[in-house]
Amino acid sequence: MREHIERHVTIVDPPSDTSIGSISLRNDINDSGSATPSLPLHRCMRTISGSKSEDHLITTESGRRIYTKGRPPWYDREGKILKQPYVVGICGGSASGKTTVARRIIERLEMPWVTVLSMDSFYKVLTEEQHHLAAKNEYNFDHPQAFDFDLMCETVRRLRDGKNVEVPVYDFTTHRRDKQPKLMYGADVLIFEGILAFHNEELVDLMDMKVFVDTDPDTRLARRLERDIQDRGRDLEGVLTQYLRFVKPAFDTFIAPGMKIADIIVPRGGENEVAIDLIVKQVKTQLAERGYDASKNPYSQRAGMVQKDLPLQLPRTLTVVPQTPQVRGLHTFIRDRRTPRDEFNFYSDRLMRILIENAMNFMPFADATVTTPTMEKFVGKRNTAQICGVTIMRAGETMEHALRAVVKDCKMGKILIQTNEKTMEPELFYLRLPKNIHRYKVLLMDATVATGAAAMMAIRVLLDHDVLEENILLLSLLMAGTGVHSLAYAFPKVNLLTTAVDPHINELYYVIPGMGNFGDRYYGTEAVAACNDSSNDEDDT
Repeated sequence: MREHIERHVTIVDPPSDTSIGSISLRNDINDSGSATPSLPLHRCMRTISGSKSEDHLITTESGRRIYTKGRPPWYDREGKILKQPYVVGICGGSASGKTTVARRIIERLEMPWVTVLSMDSFYKVLTEEQHHLAAKNEYNFDHPQAFDFDLMCETVRRLRDGKNVEVPVYDFTTHRRDKQPKLMYGADVLIFEGILAFHNEELVDLMDMKVFVDTDPDTRLARRLERDIQDRGRDLEGVLTQYLRFVKPAFDTFIAPGMKIADIIVPRGGENEVAIDLIVKQVKTQLAERGYDASKNPYSQRAGMVQKDLPLQLPRTLTVVPQTPQVRGLHTFIRDRRTPRDEFNFYSDRLMRILIENAMNFMPFADATVTTPTMEKFVGKRNTAQICGVTIMRAGETMEHALRAVVKDCKMGKILIQTNEKTMEPELFYLRLPKNIHRYKVLLMDATVATGAAAMMAIRVLLDHDVLEENILLLSLLMAGTGVHSLAYAFPKVNLLTTAVDPHINELYYVIPGMGNFGDRYYGTEAVAACNDSSNDEDDT
């Protein structure tokens, strides 16, 4: 069992001349990314659920960049989930500073990947009658019945399991959910904040640490007045009426009892530096006990995939396009370092088309009978599967045109995976996938596969979106033997299709003999020095 820190710890730090409380009250007001009403340019108004901490990028006062969406590998070299995130629950009254505390924790943790989930996103969809009550400030948004706790628990549970979730976006102006939910992904630390974060027992059981933010009622009222009047278009009388009728009684009845189960009680919210430091130290200690150490063996994940002794026989899940004279000829042009960019792109596109055409042989077909123009019957085949393509940006995007030329009206998705220059590990920055992708046969595309680290992360993402292993086909113009064996070992049901397999990769993780950096050559972003031939070079023979 995990160790809990002492409960009911109330920490008061000494007065300081440096007042963090002077920060704009919008640090305590949630923010999100959906359309808002037309407003003057000088005012940035928030009318929908979420929080500033849920922005994809946070820049701390020291200039450190922290991403709250995406993460480095969350699985081992066999593709299995490595660890569960550490879940911090933050509860407190309306406008008590929960979001500010969450932001301060993120800044002090100095971890590049944190996910923040706001309870405001889980308001129930209102009925017509409830809409009329809300318009007259007569609907109680602070009552537990106003929240969808079932969806809330399922969302937190999936994030703990490393899976993706679609988080609703609630518009406080129209009191409706936005049509476009936010896609969120798990991280090493998950912060869940909301006024009733400790009300549901099932939800509380999912938390590793429980923090209650205790702020003076007058301060909370002042913040709520500013937020609701300036950012939600309400009038003073309506806000005060709602506060006295619903907000204050709800705090006394449903929110304040949360202090009894809190591990730490933080007075004055984001101003309390001592309390935040204690929380951060405890989180780091718990992460260390779970095996998290960002500085320990940073090259283990990718370097571990570079196997010295590879099996002589290629895995059965690998298919190499027939090595016809045409395919070999196209490879000759593409691999030649002297091939001009326009010719390189032309021959690459031709080879991609051949690769995609071969990929169609992996799709399910059923007998189909048609009538020819001569009124005779012909028995043929029709594809019976829904197909979508997912590209690993940026080199994988070069294969989109070939796929669209073969599969009419093909749905497309994108996954941005970049290599960290310090650790040389792949890191997930962005993904956009078709809805209900688990119903599709997925063609996952990358121009080249060296160690297989980026492809492994992309496959893990698809699996976390409930795509079956056997429904994934990885396409690449060129694969290294190292990457082939690593992927086949980690995901034995994923089929691999390529036009060539090269035997080795070098210390910089380039395929040898390979074709260089495919993305740079295709898009013309090679360094000038690398493009110019040395005057001492001899002509190729």
